[in-house]
This record gives sequence, structure tokens and C-alpha cells, in this order.
Amino acid sequence: MKPKKTDTQGRIFETPLGEIINMEHPLVILSIRINWASLEETFGKLYVPHHGRPGLPTRLMAGLHYLK
Repeated sequence: MKPKKTDTQGRIFETPLGEIINMEHPLVILSIRINWASLEETFGKLYVPHHGRPGLPTRLMAGLHYLK
């Protein structure tokens, strides 16, 4: 038997992310302060298209490095 859906179930993707996460969290503040365009420009020069595995987004890789 399937559980009945309530009015709020299935609407998680309709809710803006800013209402779910704490916008005062240090990682959120850091992500706003980082100049992502500059990082993409700098590291984009190192990307070689059509060679090996497709590259991952620069923002993802830089963000994971900061978390590390």
C-alpha cells in the first residue's frame, strides 16, 4: 500500500533554496564572496576539449577544494 501524499509532499523542488538553507552560514557567505567568473577564466585556459574524460564545472571543483 502506498502512503498518501500530503499537500506538502513533492513540493521540495518548488521551494526556493534560500528558504531551505541558512543564508547566514559561513559557507553560503563564502560562496557569495568568491569571484567565480575569475576562477572560470583562469582555470578555463587549462581545459583541453575533446581530450579524455569531459571536464567538470570549475565552480564544482573549486568548491570541493575549498571544502577539503
